[in-house]
This record gives sequence, C-alpha cells and structure tokens, in this order.
Amino acid sequence: MPLNKIILGSEEWCSFPELQIPAIKARVDSGAKTSALHAINIAPFIKDGENWVKFDINPIQKNLKTVIHCEALLVGKRVVKSSSGFREQRYVIQTNLNIANNTWKIEVTLTNRDSMGFRMLLGREAMSGRVLVDPEQKYLLGETSTESLKSIYKASDIAKTGLKIGVLASNPELYSNKRIMEAGEMRGHEMHFLNIKECYMKLDADKPEIHYRGGKILENFDAVIPRIRPSMTFYGCALTRQFEAMKVFCLNSAAAITQSRDKLFSLQLLLRHGVDIPTTGFANSPLDTDDLIKMVGGTPLIVKLLEGTQGKGVVLAETKKAAESVINAFKSLNANILVQEFIKEANGKDLRLFVIDGKVVAAMQREAAPGEFRANIHMGGTASVVKVTAEEKKIAVRAAKAMDLRVAGVDIIRSSKGPLLLEVNSSPGLEGIEGATNKDIAGEMIKAIEKSIKK
Repeated sequence: MPLNKIILGSEEWCSFPELQIPAIKARVDSGAKTSALHAINIAPFIKDGENWVKFDINPIQKNLKTVIHCEALLVGKRVVKSSSGFREQRYVIQTNLNIANNTWKIEVTLTNRDSMGFRMLLGREAMSGRVLVDPEQKYLLGETSTESLKSIYKASDIAKTGLKIGVLASNPELYSNKRIMEAGEMRGHEMHFLNIKECYMKLDADKPEIHYRGGKILENFDAVIPRIRPSMTFYGCALTRQFEAMKVFCLNSAAAITQSRDKLFSLQLLLRHGVDIPTTGFANSPLDTDDLIKMVGGTPLIVKLLEGTQGKGVVLAETKKAAESVINAFKSLNANILVQEFIKEANGKDLRLFVIDGKVVAAMQREAAPGEFRANIHMGGTASVVKVTAEEKKIAVRAAKAMDLRVAGVDIIRSSKGPLLLEVNSSPGLEGIEGATNKDIAGEMIKAIEKSIKK
C-alpha cells in the first residue's frame, strides 16, 4: 500500500481556496464517479471572452443564512445520474481542493443539494491516485466545531440589500427565465428559480406555507414572477394564489393569469372594455355548421380549439367545404371551438406589443414562414422591429388593463377596419422581442417590481 496517499474516512472537512470557501463538510463516496458541490442561483456569464459561472452556496448544513458568492471558469456541462436515478444536466467547474494542507485541482459539478445531507460530495475521479478511503472511520483529518464555523463564516452572514424575488416557472434553461434571473441579479436582488413541480403547499388560515424540494419552506420572499406554461396553468395559478395569501407581491395575479388563459372569457372581457376583435363565433359541437360559418362572414375563416396554445389547434379553412370538414372533425371530439374571420389583408403578419405596468415598452412585427398563415416564431416565422401607431398602443394598454395584467404580450393584427386584437398572453416570451428591439425587457419587469413594492 503506497504510504504517500491520504487516508480519508467516509466524512471529512475540506476547503476550496479559489472559491473563498474555508470549510465545508464532504461525503467521501468512492461509489460516485463525479464530485458535486451544492449551489443555488447558478448563472453563466462571459468574462474576458471566456465562459464563467457564478453561483451561491450555503456551506453549512441546515443553514440558509450563511451565503458565499462564488465565480469560476466554466469547463462545460455534463449529464449526471443521481443516486435516485434522476438524470440532470449540470455545469462543471475546475477548482483547487484542499484537504489536510494538500491541494490539487478537481472537477466539480454544480447542483442544488438542499435535499441531501452534505453540501459536498467527493467522488472517485477527484480522489484517484491521491486518496485511500477507510469507510468505517470519520474525520480522520480532524473536525471543525460549530463555534469554529460561526467564527469562520461570521462575515458571510451578510445583510440583505436587495429584494428576494422568485421566478415561478418550469424550465430554468428557457431564455426568458434565464434573462429575468440575470436582470434581477444585475440590479442587486436575491433571485431564486422555483420549479413549479417541486413546490407543494400547506393550506392554513393562520400560517399558509409553500414548501420546496427537500422540505425547505419558501419564506421571506418580497416578490414572485409567475412564468406559467399553459399545461401547468391550474397548479401554477394555485401556487401563485398561495403566495398572494402569504402577502407576497406577484407581478401577475393568479386571477389575471387564469382569465387570460380562457380564450372565450378573455375575448368577452376585451369586448366589454371596448377592444375590437375579429368577428368570432363560439360553439360546442354545433349542429348548425352552415350558420356558424355565415355568422363570421363566410370563408376563408380560422377554426380554433378553445384549449390550443402557440398556434396548435388552429386551422385555416379556405373554402366552405373545408370549413365544414374541420368543424365536423372537431365536433367528433366534442370540443369547444372558436370560428373567426380571416384577415387576408394582414398578409401573414401581426404585431406583438409588450406592456409592463400600463405602458408599451417594446413592439415587434412577426411574419409567418412561407406557406404558413400564422405569424408564429415557434413555427419558423421571423420578427423585426416596427413602429406602432398611437391607436395600437392604446389598444394594447387597454387590453392589458382589461385582463388586469401588469405584464402582457398583446397580439394585434392590422385589418382594413383598423387594428384588431387577437390575443393577450400573460407569460410572453422575451427572446424574440429582445432580439428584435435590443431592449432590456427583463430589466423593465424587475423595475416594475421595485416600483410596486416601493409604493
């Protein structure tokens, strides 16, 4: 047995000098190939033309007050299978590990280990050629007492200077969600990505709570930005209502999101507020197909499933026969359908106006891909900057107000009758409009929170 190897127990204390982490307890696990470090608020960025990543770490178990802000050069990404069988793509960094005055470079993956017992897992890749493990022993290199930890990390119990803001969404890798997290951090706020599926709630008249993965209670949030995908509307809005019950400011309310997702109700609301829309018919498996077609001015016309999103369940019927076929096909599903006049003169173009706090902050024109009639970027359409009229701005602001949305993507089509409203989106994407206009829309959303909380 080589005598120059360090002998470790199954648990040991180590440090990461380059990350300014002076002491952290590690689970020594030769059964795990990859080493992992607990990290939250993980955000990649560019530094001197290279890819870096910044992240926060709570280095002490069961202590969320002590926070270390870290930065490291990004080595890459790696798909890691956890002990529970869950596969996750993680950022990988390379940094110096120090154990008992021995220092060497190791690769570490970054992941949220809140639900795990240890903030650090030391895998066999990092130990290869340097370490022997005695699994029956612990802390062969010495222990660090609770009092010592308090002294070591005293300066890291930093007072909160910004707001604590949660982004309630499903995909942390989505452009819009990443941009909002980045914009909040750049304005000095403590940003947390809250995965809808990993939240669960306690309904209580005196003390309502929301719990997160690992039993962590989500508390002391100043604001939440709901970014709820259509398939998660019911549960996402339930969580948003729970945050509202906890007196947390929500950038869009649960009630506003719910009504915006109901195509029929939203159109009725808009009409009640004097917003013009294309002539629309609504039916549930209609018997009078012929009259329904006449009601909207005949063909060509658009047939929409009431539950469709992002252009799915939307069909252009160019002839009466085609319209009857589509309506009858939907009828066989016993589905609720909207039949809407087709604005031919729009020539496959529409406008997306982004409204924040009653003001149009950006606008773009979307153009359908060749052979398509829907101006949808998800379907190969293009986006470009456009100058909108005062009337179009007025319609967008009125529509957002009618829906009671502080943040809204308002879709308008230019017709021979003037501008007509197509739809109001409560979780509008940022990629197309930021790319087309070069405007910091995510930053405007954060400013709206600051302004509302100040009030």
